[in-house]
Amino acid sequence: MHVSHALRTRISTRAFLPEPVALEMVHEILDTARWSPSGGNLQPWRVIAVSGEARQDAIDAVAAALARNPRGEQGDYPMYPADLWEPYRTRRYQVGEDMYEKLDIPRSDRSARLARVAQNLQFFGAPVGLFFVIDRRMGHGQWAHLGMFMQSVALAAMDRGVATCMQEAWAQGRDTLHAHFGLPEHEVLYCGMALGYADPDAPVNTLRSAREPVEGFATFTGW
Repeated sequence: MHVSHALRTRISTRAFLPEPVALEMVHEILDTARWSPSGGNLQPWRVIAVSGEARQDAIDAVAAALARNPRGEQGDYPMYPADLWEPYRTRRYQVGEDMYEKLDIPRSDRSARLARVAQNLQFFGAPVGLFFVIDRRMGHGQWAHLGMFMQSVALAAMDRGVATCMQEAWAQGRDTLHAHFGLPEHEVLYCGMALGYADPDAPVNTLRSAREPVEGFATFTGW
């Protein structure tokens, strides 16, 4: 698969088949992604992969935590800035509306929308969950390198016919998962990723979110 094709066709898969993903496949994906670049070759990432009972235990732990505290546990690393401004607010709103349109859930059906949001914290049915961890003492640069690593994971998976969805939603259970996995104090769990085989018949998996044209974000000088 050509890189350009992969970048243009990769999506956030939000409906998975129950078919398991072999441990060897997950290891192979990570073995490829580990060649991602990082400043000074720090490789500032750590991955916790869960499947089977371990996956369910993580789901249950976060569900119990949110039942006690619906506000969540984002702490010092929120998913989005407060009072998101334009054009970012509209982009976030639009992708949500596009998704609910694919799911045939009207804006008036708040309970159905909330039920759909809750599927985030079940990995959308994916049989494997990946959690990405970084040392909280790292700087902005290293967080960027973690993001590059995550994209490498997604592309390496796609190359093998395995779908993914990067999920910042797991930040809602950040403290709970920190304790659940017995992480040391200096580490912080950034987010999760659903990994499995896409359900080809799910309408939501036809969603391809819009992107700004090059002219909207790039400036060219010197030509």
